Amino acid sequence: MRVFVTGASGLIGSAVVPDLVEAGHEVVGLARSEQSAAAVEALGAEVRRGDLTDLDGLREAVTWADGVIHLAFDHAAMRAGDMVGAAETDLAVVRTIADTLAGTGKAMASVSGTLAVSGLGRVATEEDADNPAFAAISPRSEATTVIAGLVERGVRVSFVRIPPVVHGEQDRHGFIPTLVDIARQTGVSGYLGDGANRWASGHALDVGRVFRLALEKAPAGARLHPVGDDGVPTKEIAEAIGRGLGRPVRPVAEAAHFRFLAPFMALDNPVSTARTREMLGWAPAHPGLIADIDAGHYFAV
Repeated sequence: MRVFVTGASGLIGSAVVPDLVEAGHEVVGLARSEQSAAAVEALGAEVRRGDLTDLDGLREAVTWADGVIHLAFDHAAMRAGDMVGAAETDLAVVRTIADTLAGTGKAMASVSGTLAVSGLGRVATEEDADNPAFAAISPRSEATTVIAGLVERGVRVSFVRIPPVVHGEQDRHGFIPTLVDIARQTGVSGYLGDGANRWASGHALDVGRVFRLALEKAPAGARLHPVGDDGVPTKEIAEAIGRGLGRPVRPVAEAAHFRFLAPFMALDNPVSTARTREMLGWAPAHPGLIADIDAGHYFAV
């Protein structure tokens, strides 16, 4: 299969691409800089230079491909506080991909998130639709709707609901590096409330394999959970970070302490992976979150 991957040099992309190549697929990855291009080539893929604003280039790459994995997002804009601008860019990309794939019978695996099924008061399954309360505040909800509509437009599209914590040695900007940085700067490894709320998590290499398997064989409309830990209490995460940094672990009263993570700190997000394991013949094979934090790489300066 000829596969086009956006976000090919990112945390998940750097796991997806070599897995695709090893499985015998011909892979082209989008890269917006020389550094990203070199990283994509090192992973074994060909490079298409461009960024998310080059819609004509994206259309050409999607036309060439038999399958598309869409991972890219304007994280620089998001970290700068321009979530609306980042979401608008993503929506334009998604509409371009959707219009190009419509009616072709090709495959697409797109990013969603298990946080979309948080707050259900129980363990969420792959059969659960997105929680309307979360969809109402998600800047990507319109893009998700566009992609979901591809099922009726003749595309074998699947959603890989990545957990809020995707961890691994290449993780530089996710939830864990952010919490480590906050603990360094404030002197406290904190958690909100009693810290009993749980976050699902998955090792990047396990997540990457699910994307490859989704593209190969997931049925149209499938929702998949590439999760290793079904739910880790946020207090346990804070304790692991405290151990690694030698900082005290304490509850924090104000969510603002956690910067852009503030809206997520109290969310309870336990999820099931039973359907994903059955559908894809997949099981996590890499360390869980606490073991990965305790390995020490998150604390290297």
